Amino acid sequence: MPEQETLDAAQRDLAEGKSPSTAAGEFVKQEIDHVREGKHGVKNTKQAIAIGLSEARRAGVKIPDNPNTKAKRGKRAKTTKRASAKRKSAKKSATRARAAKKALKRMPKRAATKKALSRQAKSTARKRGAAARSASAKKAARTRARTKSSRTSGTKRAKRSRR
Repeated sequence: MPEQETLDAAQRDLAEGKSPSTAAGEFVKQEIDHVREGKHGVKNTKQAIAIGLSEARRAGVKIPDNPNTKAKRGKRAKTTKRASAKRKSAKKSATRARAAKKALKRMPKRAATKKALSRQAKSTARKRGAAARSASAKKAARTRARTKSSRTSGTKRAKRSRR
């Protein structure tokens, strides 16, 4: 169950008109924090991200599926819809949930370190290509929240460099 703080932050992001993936980032951040606190571990950084995205989907954030996955869309998609409808009506197994939690607790915590997250981000960015990385950086610069103090400090630096 996500913390109320995380739910509020995600709602705020969506209300500000930010993308669903930004709102989902709040859940991923919470999951990384849980691993760092020692609440449970993860096999690797991707698992922590996957758990966070799963939490976001359960909380109602409309995150699209990964377009790069090679899942077959035809027959398999229909069967999973039927299976998920059946699953929703069935009571969740407490034994299975307990076993999953116990397995996560045994996992290492090193996947949530700054170094591991950096390595994951770099490897993912490398797969995207130069144009996509450039577009992402430009968008980040455009949509960056600017504070009053950061605007004034920039002008002071500019004045100093002109002298």
